[in-house]
Amino acid sequence: MPQSSTPPAPVSSSSQLDADATDDVDGAQAPNIAPAGEAPARGRQKRPYDDAAVLPPGDTIDARTLVAGEWLELEVGPGRGGFMFERAEAAPRAGIIGLEVRRKWAAIVDGRLIKRGLGNRARVYAEDALHALPRLGPDGSFQRAYLHFPDPWWKKRHTKRLVMGDKFIDEIARLLPQGGELYVQTDVEERAAEYEERLMQSPHFAPAGDVQGSPRMVENPYNARSPREHRAIADGLPVHRMRFTKR
Repeated sequence: MPQSSTPPAPVSSSSQLDADATDDVDGAQAPNIAPAGEAPARGRQKRPYDDAAVLPPGDTIDARTLVAGEWLELEVGPGRGGFMFERAEAAPRAGIIGLEVRRKWAAIVDGRLIKRGLGNRARVYAEDALHALPRLGPDGSFQRAYLHFPDPWWKKRHTKRLVMGDKFIDEIARLLPQGGELYVQTDVEERAAEYEERLMQSPHFAPAGDVQGSPRMVENPYNARSPREHRAIADGLPVHRMRFTKR
């Protein structure tokens, strides 16, 4: 059960793969900014978003000390933060942690959460999820994990940047308890089919969609939508939603 103590102050300095990337017309990382998780070079003038929050130092981080809540949820790639704000309102007893590769949006969204009085139970850290997830613990500490519209790369040379790989699946499985939920959605059928195949083959997960034996869902059950999902619905585009539970 997550501790209800007030989370520590943000750690200065500041990257995760770019989920929900096309939410941001102007969401590219600002020029001449050091990669997230990397402190400014000695003697270099401070630049915008250098003070984005990052995870505390150390190989092992107790996620329960980062936010307060009766249970924890994780969003990989919150982008402009639309889902986090809506989810924080829909689930006021949950503590929510976001990992966002783009320092600009990590800093902006985290600042807005704090300004709205949500900073004790909803935070965004400027971290690369594939580097940050192995540091988070304890095992089974998150009840749910969300991945919205990830992997906006199609060329072969970008394959290594894809979020939904074996390492990601293994780490998410470690952080979920038995029965914990992984929710994935995309508006690209090819990606949906790829994610479904990968997760159906994983020994860690079982499908938990609308129909027994399938992960597919018609509706989003979490009373919160990312900006990309809102836009897809407004444009009449299909959204492919999938839910899996930890075996």
